[in-house]
Amino acid sequence: MEKKGRIKNPRLKRHKRIRRKISGSATCPRLCVFRSLKHIYAQLIDDEHSHTMLGVSTLTPEVHAVVQKGGDIAAAKVVGKFLAQRAVEKNITQVVFDRNGYKYHGRVAALAESAREGGLQF
Repeated sequence: MEKKGRIKNPRLKRHKRIRRKISGSATCPRLCVFRSLKHIYAQLIDDEHSHTMLGVSTLTPEVHAVVQKGGDIAAAKVVGKFLAQRAVEKNITQVVFDRNGYKYHGRVAALAESAREGGLQF
């Protein structure tokens, strides 16, 4: 039997460790990335008010019209570009990056680099 409070999934364990150290605010929200096998999601979150300020994924109509597959690096770049574009429209330029326990590699890194190119600083 598993002890109460113990996390088996290594990604979730890393995620909890990371989240103890970072949090977002209204002026500097947290850019949280989630990736599944078929899609990738990115959100700007204000942790002080528990409010999602902005969200973009491969299922967003504008992004879905551009990408062929949602689970590849090209789709992650498009999601990062659209997220940065919408964030700059809302006068958000500074963010804290939350890789959500994933390695900074592949789709997660592509999304981050694309967001940086779009005008976000983190």
